[in-house]
Amino acid sequence: MTLAEILYPSCALFLDFDGTMVDIAPQPSAVHVPQPLIVVLQDLLVYLHGAIAVISGRPIAQIDSFLSPLQLPVAGVHGAERRGVDGHIHLLHTQPMDRVEEAACLLAAQNPGLLVENKRGSLALHYRQRPELEDLCLRTMQQAVDESPGITLLRGKMVVEAKPGGASKGRAIVDFLGEQPFTGRTPVFIGDDVTDEAGFSAVQGLGGVGIKVGEGATCAWRRLPDPLALRQELEAALAARFVRTT
Repeated sequence: MTLAEILYPSCALFLDFDGTMVDIAPQPSAVHVPQPLIVVLQDLLVYLHGAIAVISGRPIAQIDSFLSPLQLPVAGVHGAERRGVDGHIHLLHTQPMDRVEEAACLLAAQNPGLLVENKRGSLALHYRQRPELEDLCLRTMQQAVDESPGITLLRGKMVVEAKPGGASKGRAIVDFLGEQPFTGRTPVFIGDDVTDEAGFSAVQGLGGVGIKVGEGATCAWRRLPDPLALRQELEAALAARFVRTT
């Protein structure tokens, strides 16, 4: 089943960013956004009557920067911050990250190549440049999280992240579905990482479709090989049903 067979104007489309719409880069700041992707997202915004949102581990401000001049509804930091169609930003209550930040920064100082990314309400330790340190990064962050009430640990592709216990991509999607123009629509969520599994579960529990990009175990009902394949399927779905007016 292709996206052209799934994506109707009655759907609500939720998209992860890194590894889903764009290829993962060696550094978070080095991501390349193909210009045709911006055009596709603009057309999807019209085709779905505004019911499209980005669900990402990145902060909202970073997503806006990468997708400029387009500004979509976004759930950032795994749902710790969320901006609706009306522009209002909802923030989850966050707990202090002092112990986690101290542990991550010390480890990074001792091991060149590790990268600490401090977001609003969460902290990520990237080890893409030092994959042999995966176990050490996980143990260090887990111990710090265990000593930090209200914080949970989330594993991703070459990253381990401490985040508020109540934040998840699944919760963010459900919150969007309680607002216009998402209400009453069939949800489709497309992601690539273990951090997206909660989103797949949420939409499929509501009668929607989860689509996994790339390899790895998943509860998603469908799979695409890579971000390029997703971009091509989105273009094909639009070409099949939507005539651009500009």
